Amino acid sequence: MTTLDLPLTVDRSAEEPLTAQLTGQLRAAMREGRLAAGERLPSSRSMASVLGVSRTVVTEAYEQLYAEGWLEGRHGSGTYVTEISAAQPPHPISEIQGPETPESAGRRGMIDLRPGVAWIGGLDTPAWRRAWRLAAMVAPAARPDPHGLPGLRALLADYVRRSRGVACAPERLLITRGSTNGLDLLAATILRPGDRVGMEDPGYGKARSVLTARGAELVPCPVDEHGLIVEDLPDDLRLVYTTPSHQYPLGGVLPVPRRQALLSWARRTGALIAEDDYDGEFRYDVAPLPALYGLDPDVVVYLGTTSKILTSDVGVGWLVARPDLVEAVARRRADFNDRTAAVPQEALRLLLERGDLERYVRRMRAEYARRRAVVAEALHGLRLRGDTAGLHLVVELPAGETDRIVAEAAERGVLLDTLERHHAGTPTVFGLVIGYGSAANLTDLKTACTLIRALAAAP
Repeated sequence: MTTLDLPLTVDRSAEEPLTAQLTGQLRAAMREGRLAAGERLPSSRSMASVLGVSRTVVTEAYEQLYAEGWLEGRHGSGTYVTEISAAQPPHPISEIQGPETPESAGRRGMIDLRPGVAWIGGLDTPAWRRAWRLAAMVAPAARPDPHGLPGLRALLADYVRRSRGVACAPERLLITRGSTNGLDLLAATILRPGDRVGMEDPGYGKARSVLTARGAELVPCPVDEHGLIVEDLPDDLRLVYTTPSHQYPLGGVLPVPRRQALLSWARRTGALIAEDDYDGEFRYDVAPLPALYGLDPDVVVYLGTTSKILTSDVGVGWLVARPDLVEAVARRRADFNDRTAAVPQEALRLLLERGDLERYVRRMRAEYARRRAVVAEALHGLRLRGDTAGLHLVVELPAGETDRIVAEAAERGVLLDTLERHHAGTPTVFGLVIGYGSAANLTDLKTACTLIRALAAAP
């Protein structure tokens, strides 16, 4: 097969890149049924020849459609339209988000730039729907394994090894409901009331709440533009919580010498390190740094989640630790009757098994890089921090300015978060934490950031 009986054209004079033009036309043809489920597509070489474009243009278009689940490869046979794609048009995004709540109803039309939310606009794909449809057929277990489904544990062990440099056997991995749930289970297992726990300051408020609820005495630990300041750590901590891949919220990436110093400190003091790798897959200047866990698996507990690579609605995460600690956490979890739902576990297993998750992460890395570039350009001239990784950056502002900007932005339809809110004590750095995952599109993102720049410049 060398040609398609479809009116595919590319316009070199158009602003839209050739790859995007071809991707959009093929996607529309499959959505509308003009390309039938199971139909074979031409090779990239043949398609390029017919359209008069480079093979790279076609290859990138095919890879995009593979990532979205519209296409599938059959070994030794070629590229085909996925069997379910034409028969099931995509659901509106509102259906993915679930029913409207009073809070969301009150914020209709608002551009939300608060951090901590992944972009869900790219989730509604045949691969996503296929995984959930098949996962719904999983039989319920009479006594769910507190470790999680064995098949998912095995595939996740492979995934974190490839994506984050976390080499672990499945018995070192326990499925959780997210990184916060993993931290809670760890705290319930190893902490006694009054144990001192180091917490980055500024840092993640929900982690503070979890540790406080478990009876820990929190010890604020200063951070700078590189992350946790290791030399300031006291020696009497039972646990230290850190976000070394993209410090939350300042955005620093912990350099290797500090990582080694932190591990040496833990070895010397007998403390454990809770490494929250909530958005470690996303880095834009160089390849993502391997997780801290890979340098010393005996003193680091690695916490991961799907909330930033997919959506928090999936409710699946993972805890990786040495085997004896994993078993202790599993026993403690069974005491609580805490469990991760089987259907989301199975859906994630299917996304991993077919390679759909990793293709989606690659696509989202490119999407977030575009969003980051839009934000950086719109905020040009302001001091930005932490803009080389993750799903947010910080706009540093003079003390006393942030409350005014947040209030005036809200009046104009933009929701913002302040850096001051993330401090446990007296703030040392002031500004805004800008999340670029939740904005519906690049236009909204640029509009909101242009407003922020104008408000920051106002007397």
